[in-house]
Amino acid sequence: MKRYLMLFVYITFLFLSILYFTGQSAEPVAEDQSRLLPVKMKAIKATDSTAEIQQVVLDANSEGEPIAIAGMQHSQGGHTVYPDGILLDMKPYNKILRFDAQEKTITIQSGATWSDIQDYINPYGLALKVSQSQNIFTVGGSLSVNAHGLDIQNGSLIDTVESLRLLDANGEILTLSSVQNPELFQAVIGGYGLFGVILDVTLKLTDDEMYEIHSEQLQYDEYSDYFNDNVKADESMKMHLARISLSPDSFLKDMYVINYQEMEREGLPMEPQKLKQETLIAVPKFFLGLARLNEQGKKVFWNTQKTYSASIDGKLISRNNVMRSDSEFMEYSHPENTEVLQEYFVPAENFEAYIDDLRETLIDEDQFNLLNITIRYVEKNEKAVLSYAKEDMFSLVLLINQGTDAQSIEDTGRVVRNMVDVTLDHGGSYYLPYFGYPTREQMAEAYPRTSEFFDLKKEYDPSGRFVNIFYEEYKQ
Repeated sequence: MKRYLMLFVYITFLFLSILYFTGQSAEPVAEDQSRLLPVKMKAIKATDSTAEIQQVVLDANSEGEPIAIAGMQHSQGGHTVYPDGILLDMKPYNKILRFDAQEKTITIQSGATWSDIQDYINPYGLALKVSQSQNIFTVGGSLSVNAHGLDIQNGSLIDTVESLRLLDANGEILTLSSVQNPELFQAVIGGYGLFGVILDVTLKLTDDEMYEIHSEQLQYDEYSDYFNDNVKADESMKMHLARISLSPDSFLKDMYVINYQEMEREGLPMEPQKLKQETLIAVPKFFLGLARLNEQGKKVFWNTQKTYSASIDGKLISRNNVMRSDSEFMEYSHPENTEVLQEYFVPAENFEAYIDDLRETLIDEDQFNLLNITIRYVEKNEKAVLSYAKEDMFSLVLLINQGTDAQSIEDTGRVVRNMVDVTLDHGGSYYLPYFGYPTREQMAEAYPRTSEFFDLKKEYDPSGRFVNIFYEEYKQ
């Protein structure tokens, strides 16, 4: 009798487990890196076949199902999810299709990462023109946000695209470039997956130069003149970043800069440089962890950052290695907290006044846990419909630690909207890939072609086949 009872319990448990996992697979929950928007999807589709991706779109048309497109899902504002929709996971679609070392071009499928491309082209002495400073993202995802990086002479990603192929809402494959279907081309790059599936792209490459690192410390009110006189005016300066202090004793005042100056050709090593790998993850992870705790931790973290920047002054590094910044130490798992990004663009000549007003906005926000601000330079580029660089801009990338509960989301949103207002007051804009804290009105002010963008969406995808939460929140 006991044996039968045990068997009954086992079968019952097995049955319930099957029901549970079947339910999970039938209605999977997807979320981006912020973990603030878990969304129940109807299904997740992933394939390395062009024909199968095309069939997903055709089937969705027949069934009237929405499609959201995802890569690494580092966009944090619901750009890759939609309730009860089909999530099209592009990561397996990652082949390198063509490479021409002489012409310095490469054609890759959109699920490939920048790391995949670097691994392939580095032995040929070639490098990317533009990508994020971290190389973990998919090419399709980066195109969809029109990413920018550290290069001060090659600004937004749109300038490096020779052409791309798009699977549109009708299931047809179109070729887009600045001369072929240019209107759609300018909407798709920086279009957040709302116009179709980017299948593959042909990118322009450049030489893998060798740089000497120059690091200096200065005050925020010296930065604009310093950049114009010592970086922008010097053609040998190829890449640049800066950081500004969040330590309580020098809050938004102290800065350091890191410049990458091209070496003379005669001094270049003959062989391609080995691509660096992340090794000392524990050390930066520890100091970033201190910054999360309190003001004293932020002081220690800032002093550590300054010490490190001084220690690399005069060292040599290849272009490819500059464009593969460490990222693993930033991975963060906490049951109640998460980390989100914000990015603001401000005209270069307005930097000092902007920082003064930003400091005034944040000085009494004791619960707003801002961990880091990295500053880059982006040249004016208005080719994409949703262009963020309306003139030559400094971009400020903010890393914020916050709770995942409703009150924390509300509190962070209030501070973010205040910071966006300050940015807009100084003629700036903000980056769209992050959590939807800004209002529709703020988006319309930051992006004057917002109405045009949503009109193009209705024109090219009238049935709303490709959608996401970002679109639902901001569409007009």
